[in-house]
Amino acid sequence: MTTKLKITAIKPYPVWVGTRNQMLVKIETDSGIFGWGESGLSGREKAVAGAIEHYREFLIGRDPMQIGRIWQELYRSQYFEGGRVLQAAISAIDIALHDIKGKALGVPVYDLLGGKQRDRIPTFASTGDEAEGDVAIERARELHAEGWLAIRFFPIGQSSNDIFEPRESIGATATMLNKAREALGDEVVLGIDYHHRLSVAEAASFCNKLSRGVLDFLEEPIRDETPEAYESLRTMTDIPFAVGEEFASKWQFLPYIERGIHQFNRLDVCNVGGLTEAMKVAGWSEAHYVDLMPHNPLGPVCTAATIHLAAAVPNFAWLETRAPEAKLGFDNSDFFPVQPRLDGPNYPVSDLPGLGVEVNEEAVKAESFRFWEAPHLKRRDGSVTNW
Repeated sequence: MTTKLKITAIKPYPVWVGTRNQMLVKIETDSGIFGWGESGLSGREKAVAGAIEHYREFLIGRDPMQIGRIWQELYRSQYFEGGRVLQAAISAIDIALHDIKGKALGVPVYDLLGGKQRDRIPTFASTGDEAEGDVAIERARELHAEGWLAIRFFPIGQSSNDIFEPRESIGATATMLNKAREALGDEVVLGIDYHHRLSVAEAASFCNKLSRGVLDFLEEPIRDETPEAYESLRTMTDIPFAVGEEFASKWQFLPYIERGIHQFNRLDVCNVGGLTEAMKVAGWSEAHYVDLMPHNPLGPVCTAATIHLAAAVPNFAWLETRAPEAKLGFDNSDFFPVQPRLDGPNYPVSDLPGLGVEVNEEAVKAESFRFWEAPHLKRRDGSVTNW
């Protein structure tokens, strides 16, 4: 291609799909080529849309092929750089630019990241937020029968919209997981997402209630703001930690990678700064023998972008999929007529140019944004606790 492309429009679309909003972004060029991106800051889409509108003011007219330079300008050309809102906006823009560049060159996005290292992307499936006790174990049996060898549970009390008492949850959850390991055997990788609802002491108590070898990963047991707290917990258990879905830059990953705190990076391409930043985190992680286990809770644009990342890096474990949880509706075909589709427990890697996903813009325009607020959980004494 000899003619230089120019960005002509950047359109944020915070839109309700299924049971949540998705923060989609379309970037158009003067050649007619366009790209789609997605932000991962669920529940605060209006804030991200506003940031994208600020960035739009100086991106119109720019060359969309200069992805790395644009990333640096988005990050550095302001006094208050970074943060989760701005990085979520940068992520969506960066993914859309990769989609444009792949389409312009006639290659899939993974070719822009160094080429394909795997043809199929293994996934882990979840038993569902509302499945508890024997119901969750039976759901895990079903997932195993359907081909999944990596399965994630949720803690007892996860689905509450009102009260969550950590000490009431950890004993019952440990009992459930001990029974699950007996039921499923040693072939299956088992993990649990505690959704950062525990303190260090509570997380240590939970781990001590598990039989040895029950869990292959413990996801987000405590909040991430203080790496030293995770280091303290690291001394109390040998269960591998899966951390990082909330991290909004390579700098947030720094202490976790450099100090050997975690074993799986729950990197989210729609939060960390897009594919540009994700590839830097992946290389850094490879040097420290940390595998990627990407966060992927929302729409097909995020899934497609993460599949390309997973195809292009050597240090990859599993990609999160919510596809078995059909009631969520995040992959509605009316909005996404072409999107990644599971083949058993794996996503085949598309060879279509760009991301390989299509968005029905008219359907998106016809659907409105709906305010959604995560549950504001309390303890029984009335104090606020983590969702």
